[in-house]
Amino acid sequence: MKRLLILPILLFAVSVYAQEQDTTAVYKKRVLETTEVDFLTSYYTQDGDNAAVSGGIGTEKLTDFTPTIVVSLPLNDDDVLTIDAGISAYTSASSSNINPFDDSGDANAFQASSGASSGDTWTNLNISYSHSSDDRNKIWTAKASVASEFDYLSFGVGGSYAMLFNEKNTEVSVTANIYMDTWNALYPIELRPFAPGRNGLNDGFFSQYTITGNTAYAPAFTPHDSETRNSYAIGFGFSQILSRNLQGSLALDLVQQQGLLSTPFQRVYFGDVEDSFIQGFQLADDIERLPDTRFKVAVGGRLNYYINQMLVMRTYYRYYTDDWGITSNTASIELPVKVTDKFTLYPSYRYYNQTAADYFAGYEQHLSTEEFYTSDYDLSEFNANAYGFGVSYTDIFTSFHLGKFGLKSIDLKYLYYKRNTGLTSGLISGGLKFVVD
Repeated sequence: MKRLLILPILLFAVSVYAQEQDTTAVYKKRVLETTEVDFLTSYYTQDGDNAAVSGGIGTEKLTDFTPTIVVSLPLNDDDVLTIDAGISAYTSASSSNINPFDDSGDANAFQASSGASSGDTWTNLNISYSHSSDDRNKIWTAKASVASEFDYLSFGVGGSYAMLFNEKNTEVSVTANIYMDTWNALYPIELRPFAPGRNGLNDGFFSQYTITGNTAYAPAFTPHDSETRNSYAIGFGFSQILSRNLQGSLALDLVQQQGLLSTPFQRVYFGDVEDSFIQGFQLADDIERLPDTRFKVAVGGRLNYYINQMLVMRTYYRYYTDDWGITSNTASIELPVKVTDKFTLYPSYRYYNQTAADYFAGYEQHLSTEEFYTSDYDLSEFNANAYGFGVSYTDIFTSFHLGKFGLKSIDLKYLYYKRNTGLTSGLISGGLKFVVD
């Protein structure tokens, strides 16, 4: 009788144990509980007087509107698929001067042309797939991207691997990406007749205009041999929770580029060549020419300190150097202030400085005997300040719904940027995050 009673008890115990194990497996916490959809947008505007398209002088006016949608789909407990698609519609006074003569008015470097190059649309698509281990201590990600604009097409592939240990207080990661770009090289309109096989001043383009200044305009122009560019990037990260209130991280990024690293439609004017003009626009002596390789190194760190329930301090520093002669420093601070359970304000400030590239010189400061030259002020010596202010609304319970979409957060931020070269810009960005019920 006792043996008969022991048998069902053992079976019951085994059944309970098995159910506990199955329950653990079935109810494992998901990496992403439900589908999330982000609607992001930004509006950017800038102005300045050092346009690279017109050799370091002229208007830099530009506006850009960028709507983006990001969808994160949980495929199961461990895997997440993310699709990021966006467009960027811009108008640019400087790029309009690739052909400054396609307007009814007189051409001038400080006035935009209304031709085809005055605006364009950039489109991009990024797809990433991430997998987390059962204990959530190992995460690997694979991704692919494609982007296109009027003068280039880009494909990218990459991946990352992160490992957490020390009770998730420590994280190390490695990231690798490859980008393969192809230019559809567009050159300044006045240089195209001097490409091999063309007729120079006898080309039909010049029959429409009168050259003033040096009327014997004869630039030694040759198009680029290659229109491809490849970029290889690898990054290493380390993050550590140092105390209950302090967290720090370090990052090292290495980038090797090769191929066409110059921008084909950016003009250069030489100080030892007599100037030629059509209307009020100075004709290019040549295009920007830069080495076909570039190696970049950046190392940085973050330190975040939890002050109290209302205030957190986030700091960041990065040092950058490359073999073109540029070194730079970036330092920033952000102070999120939690004013209520749902609303947070976050003022921020960023400082940046850099030295000039070895190949940079301003308008008419290059000589025709040089091998490499650019008058792009992005490669000049300068310092810049950026001031930002943002507000965010977060509701983890998604009280507000639009159909099956529950509103999780709203973010809005403004950033004002100013260089000591005279360039100023403003950026308004915003985002809505929804979860799908």
